[in-house]
Formats: sequence, C-alpha cells, structure tokens
Amino acid sequence: MNRRSFLQKSTLLGTTMFVSLKSYSFNLFDLEAKISGRITSKGKGIAGVVVSDGFSVVQTDKNGNYTIEINTLAKFIWLSTPSGYEFKTESNIAKHYESVTVKSALNFELKALQQKDDRHNFIIWADPQVKNKKDVELMMTTAVPDVKKVVGAMGNVPVHGITVGDIVWDNHALFVDYNKAVVQMGIPFFQALGNHDMDYRMGGDETSDKTFGEHYGPTYYSFNRGKAHYVVLDDVRYLGTERNYDGFINQMQLDWLAKDLKFVAKDALLIICLHIPVHNSVKNNTDFYKVLEGFTNVHIMSGHTHYNKNVITNDIYEHNHGTVCGAWWTGPICEDGTPCGYGVYEVDGTKLKWYYQPTGLSKNEQIHIYVDELTNQKRLIANVWNWDPQWKVEYFLDGKAMGELSQEKGFDPLAVTLFKGDQLPMGRTFAEPKKTDHLFVAHFSPSVKKVKVVATDRFGQQFTTEV
Repeated sequence: MNRRSFLQKSTLLGTTMFVSLKSYSFNLFDLEAKISGRITSKGKGIAGVVVSDGFSVVQTDKNGNYTIEINTLAKFIWLSTPSGYEFKTESNIAKHYESVTVKSALNFELKALQQKDDRHNFIIWADPQVKNKKDVELMMTTAVPDVKKVVGAMGNVPVHGITVGDIVWDNHALFVDYNKAVVQMGIPFFQALGNHDMDYRMGGDETSDKTFGEHYGPTYYSFNRGKAHYVVLDDVRYLGTERNYDGFINQMQLDWLAKDLKFVAKDALLIICLHIPVHNSVKNNTDFYKVLEGFTNVHIMSGHTHYNKNVITNDIYEHNHGTVCGAWWTGPICEDGTPCGYGVYEVDGTKLKWYYQPTGLSKNEQIHIYVDELTNQKRLIANVWNWDPQWKVEYFLDGKAMGELSQEKGFDPLAVTLFKGDQLPMGRTFAEPKKTDHLFVAHFSPSVKKVKVVATDRFGQQFTTEV
C-alpha cells in the first residue's frame, strides 16, 4: 500500500468513526455503556420508578437509584412517570426524557401532585393535521378554545392530553404552531407519531422519526397516572420511498412493551395510544394482541381514518377517533358525518368513562338526524357517531314510542352534500363521504309531525334530538 493510498483510507476511516460517534451519542468503544442515576422528590429517592432506553427496562431501588445498560441503537432515556407526581414538561409538552449522552449519570427530580390522581381526566386529539397557516388559524380559533372551555369545566382534577399522530401534514415547520396550541390549552400533552409527522427521503423507517424526535423525544414510551398505565407506540412503518408506509409495530417495540408491562398489574387500566387503528390496519396485530394477553382492562386510542368508530377485539376496546381537523379543515364534519372534535375520558380508579366532544357544540349533542321524502313515506336517518354495541337508539313519532331504530351501513347525508364529487370540497377534493355503520334508520307516514330520537350510551347517559 503506498503512502497516498494509506492516507486516503485513514481519512475515510476517521470520517466514518466521526459520523458514527455523532449518530450514537455515547462512546461506541464502551461496549458495556451504562447510565446510572437517581430519581428523587425534594431530595428523597423514589422507589419502583421504571426507566428505559427503549430496549432495557429497569426499576429504581428503595433509595431511588437505577443503573441501565444502554443499547447502541438507543436515542433517548426516559422515565415512566409514576402515579402521584406531576408530568415533566416544557411549555406543556411532555419532557420525561433526555437524549443519550456521554455522561454516565442522569438524575430526575419529580414534584408530587397536590391532590390524589386516582380520579383524573384526559383528552385524545387525533389528526390536527395542519398544512398551512390557514389551517393553524382554524385550529387556534376553534379547537383550542373548545378544549380550554371543556377543561375549565372539569374543576380541580388532573387533566392531560395525548395527540395520536398527524400533528401536522408533512409541513414540519408547523410543529411550532402546534406547540403554541398546547401552551394555550394549558394542560400537559404527550405526542404519538403519525404518517404525516415522518421525515421522507432520508432513508428507511429507522431515520423517519428524526424531526419528530427533535421536538417530542421517543416515539414509544409509557407513563402512569392513578391506577392507569399509559403506553404510546409508533405503529407507522415508513417503507423508504416517498410517502409509502404501512401499519406495523416493529419487534423492538413489542419486546420493549412486554418488558414494560411486567411492572403493571394485570387488572390495571391500560391505555395504549398510537396512530393507525390496530384492529384492521396493523399488519402484525396478532403479535401485538399476544403481548396484551392476561390484561383485562385495555383501551386503544387511535386516529388516522378521519372517521369515528368503536371496535371491540379480544375484549380490547379500540376507540378510533374522529379528527380535530374533520375532513382536513374543509368544514364542520369528518367523512362519516362525525363532527370535528376529540375524545374526552374520565378515569376513576380502574374505571373509564368517555364521550366524544364535538368542537363548538355541547357534549350533549351526540346525534345528527335527517328526514327525507320518499314515495308515499318519509325516512329518518340518525347518525350516532360514538355508538358501540352497548348503546340503545330509540325513536318516537308524534310522542309515541316506536322502539329501537334499525342499524344500517351507509353514508351520512351531510357528508354526501359536502364531499361527494371531484369538485368537492373546495381545495381538498380528495375528501369523500365514507360509509359508516353508526347510522340508524326508520320509515314512517308523511302525516307524522314530530320525530324524536333518544340514544342511551353504555353509561346510561341519554342524548335526545328531534325535528
């Protein structure tokens, strides 16, 4: 080897080592890289706090000390905030993590809550999905004030929010605007990764969360409040070309989840938040459900679809939420007729209650009804968007009880008016009405003067509307 060749190869090797050391922010020559630290509150160690790098999962000892071996692929180290303590945030954005660094010690100081948190509330935002400043303005003038009003009416109960993906619509500069919305809403917010939050054309799935990570940290993690254990997962797999992706929970996350859940009681309230719905769109959902075997009180929170649907699979309740942006900020509803809005959840111990909050409307408005003229009769269509099999939907004609409406799959009439056709809706013509199974139908005589629908949810709450 001549001298010039040797120097060239040495330079190339040095450059490679520099890039690698930047990519993995701890020392790659230390094959047993470990971080130790202490988790305290007012200087006193907190026992039993879970700490993870996304691969290993450990607990603090009786004095609040932990040591964790760091995987070479790890980007962050985080704690699963224990019940009874405030969430660590920066401007209300969850900050329960730190980037993995060359330092060998990492301590966390927590602040105890002023009240018990067995009773607490949370809201689920699905797909705010802002693409430009006009969308941001709509978010700030409609959805944000609505959340502030709803949270303000909750009284002195701990409240947090979780956005289950598509925070923005490919325009990552607008993460900053979403963060301003979180500041205004005034409650801690956690974030899940959506397909429109990913970096494209930068490699494969392993690099697609770079910008998201800079703003919001790890794409999968857990935390606790009261008797509820929350998990956030990344179920969007980037396939490496343009906007190609699928629903998939990689093996790293499944392995981590199994380790995380070893510290959770089987009868705990388990809330799992992710973007793409699991029941029909995650390719390896069987593997995912297997990890959850033995847990008896599981609720999945998803978004992505721009419609509202509740599905129970293997005794696991999945809430696939209507979106904050509706049909991409084109009007008051999603593609299935569900109003723009978000989920509101009330936790009491391991019990969970919920309702869908339509933006700008009362929470008591849970039904839209339509009456149209047919030959020699009229037809009633009721859209009960947060329906599940434990609801009852009844109707009354001129004050007379007629029993339950017939459930049918079809299109919401307003969604057809607003979205059907290649010229609608203006500017985002790809939006189309979507068939839904939360429609309820009856036929009656044209002589009827008044129609009333009463829907009773699984908690016994009644919602009434009439024409």
